[in-house]
Amino acid sequence: MEELQAQGLGVAAISYDSEEVLADFSQRRGITFPLLSDDDSQVITEYGLLNTVVAEALGSGAEDPDVVADEAKYVSVFGVEDEMAGMVFPGTFVLDRTGRVTEGFFEELYQERNTTANVVLKVDAGAPPVTAIEASTAHLELIPYPSNASVTIGTRFSVAVQVEPRPNMHVYAPAADEMGYRVVSLDFEPLAEVRFEPVEFPESEIFHFEPLDERVPAYERPFSLLQEVVVERTAEARETLRQRGTVVLKWRVRVPGL
Repeated sequence: MEELQAQGLGVAAISYDSEEVLADFSQRRGITFPLLSDDDSQVITEYGLLNTVVAEALGSGAEDPDVVADEAKYVSVFGVEDEMAGMVFPGTFVLDRTGRVTEGFFEELYQERNTTANVVLKVDAGAPPVTAIEASTAHLELIPYPSNASVTIGTRFSVAVQVEPRPNMHVYAPAADEMGYRVVSLDFEPLAEVRFEPVEFPESEIFHFEPLDERVPAYERPFSLLQEVVVERTAEARETLRQRGTVVLKWRVRVPGL
């Protein structure tokens, strides 16, 4: 909370639990930020975040194998109960100072959760949350770092790589491949215990290659690549992490066309 507040960020949580339940929960957990009660799920429904699988599982779909499968996937492996009606898909909205929603990060799978550090990283609201390392070549500077130093089953976190081309250097960006150029890429070795989402690229510039009078998407100024990673929830992943205790990510940045 202190780190977020130092960056000018505030936090509030909303759920369909009653005021009494939230008051008890916050006292037991030592929570100091506001917990808001949407006990009729009106706000949750208006924002399109209501988990409708619960209603199906409690109603006419109780015996439907597809609904039962969705129930275990999107609600609870232990089944649903009446008090779960009105529950929301877990996630985070980011608001500006006027109350306007600027970003949203939500999960269909209740067992997968974004970390606060990952959300902050993705909205570019602060400095690297953990110690970064530095690497350099004749063509560019690299600063890779993860959003989180500690993860667990279901954690959704990111690996960011800050890239700074040296003077008079450029790196081809997505869409340059349509013109026959190879673009920068961030490649990770596959791991059974994690899932890699598609790499996120920032908006590029247009590089004018005068000899051919070509205008190609490229990066000439510092930019960042973002790789989101999810720790899998499978029994195999749990056993691997139990034995090993760490997740080791091996990666390589390919930067053709400097």
